[in-house]
Amino acid sequence: MSDEAVWMKWIEDGTVTTPLGFKCGAVYAGLKTPGPGKLDVGLLLADVPCSAAGVFTTNKVAAAPVVLSRERVRGGAARGIVFNAGNANAATGEQGMQRARQMAEVAGAKFGVSPEELLVASTGVIGVPLPIDRFEEGMGRLTIRADGGHDAAQCIITTDTRRKETAVEVAVEGGSFKIGAIAKGAGMIHPNMATMFCFVTTDAAVEPGFLNTALRRSVDLSFNMISIDGDMSTNDTAVVFASGMAGLPRIEAGSQAAERFQATLTEVCIRMAKAIAADGEGATKLIEVRVDGAESEDDARRAARSVAASNLLKAAVYGGDPNWGRIACAAGYSGANLVESKLDITIAGFPTLLQGKVLPFDARAASSALMQSKVTILVNLNLGKGSATAWGCDLTEEYVVINSKYTT
Repeated sequence: MSDEAVWMKWIEDGTVTTPLGFKCGAVYAGLKTPGPGKLDVGLLLADVPCSAAGVFTTNKVAAAPVVLSRERVRGGAARGIVFNAGNANAATGEQGMQRARQMAEVAGAKFGVSPEELLVASTGVIGVPLPIDRFEEGMGRLTIRADGGHDAAQCIITTDTRRKETAVEVAVEGGSFKIGAIAKGAGMIHPNMATMFCFVTTDAAVEPGFLNTALRRSVDLSFNMISIDGDMSTNDTAVVFASGMAGLPRIEAGSQAAERFQATLTEVCIRMAKAIAADGEGATKLIEVRVDGAESEDDARRAARSVAASNLLKAAVYGGDPNWGRIACAAGYSGANLVESKLDITIAGFPTLLQGKVLPFDARAASSALMQSKVTILVNLNLGKGSATAWGCDLTEEYVVINSKYTT
């Protein structure tokens, strides 16, 4: 699907509260270091019980909120998610689990919702006990509004330089529904998933089993295809809530509405994934890697992710160095089947390798092309019909500065 699908319309200034039936709020409670406009405690809450699904980090060191939310969403229902930034509540043992539960209990008591209906998400420094007293004080001041999605998007960012949010309206037989999302992520980004949040809402009514399948497929094509620095986080959380308040029949697998829901959810997740990759810590450029002609989709994914994750390539792109050999190298060690004599490579619009043969190209012009805000790399393995796209960013001195002083 493309962004120009006639039945899909992106909503200007859309966010996670654009779909009917959702409210958000956020406050500053002192979990982050002080600063103008900072928010660090928030809540996304539906007016009604929702179908829900979640996908979480595969890191074996999983933060307490991940463990708790994974357990609670397993039943396919939830009412909302309470979240904080500035403290990951990861590697904090039983105390961490207790405080994750307390977050839901405090929010539930404040807004008249059962704690078991609330998921929990935390992001920030690992290995530091969550100051639950600060959280409680902040939650005591929090209010939620139907236009509060922008504050929620601001609340969850850490080293991000900007909010990440979107919404879209989808026409189906009998009417339309909306999907909205907010996301965060700038460092510790690497498949599978990353140190990222993505909270998605829809006012469609969606059968829980299909909602779970749709989210997993969308995450696989988006957040599992980005890499900033090769590190996988302890706190990755992508969740979706379906309120049903658009008043349309429930979406079941196999229907046209289901096809449109899946396609649109994937587009929303890709839009958020690209925003995360473009906002990588210290990044100046988005790198898009398209692999075609693989023996299978899995091989295409392996090759695309390998190229996008190559630190050597990232550094070359930052410096405007059209060193296409680094692309060939990363594709070669990706685990995908590859025959050198069949390999094609194009970097920033300049073909450099065709059927394994080196092509002459204007290196100076190619270097200039690499200085654009988006750099596209095309790789064709010429072995089959598998294709995939991955996203990353350049590697700059600023990344080292940010991560050499993260806790100091």
